[in-house]
Amino acid sequence: MINKQNILDRIEAALDNIRPHLNVDGGDVELVELTDDMQVKIRWKGMCESCNMSAMTLKAGIQEAIKNKAPEVVSVEAINGVGLETA
Repeated sequence: MINKQNILDRIEAALDNIRPHLNVDGGDVELVELTDDMQVKIRWKGMCESCNMSAMTLKAGIQEAIKNKAPEVVSVEAINGVGLETA
């Protein structure tokens, strides 16, 4: 049986490792959801919302950090940011 809270805790730990790098540039990231099919949804905050490098940061930094701590995760997606329509 999957312990979703344990996975969420590991995802938050991974984000905590990334946050200092984002904070330097006035940005941050928030965990929005872990879906039942193990997809992580994040929300960019601060300067990360308008940064052209957010997509690269997502793939090279955040996704890698999350998958290292929580290999069950199949994908990481930002629900806002440059190039995305927000509701």
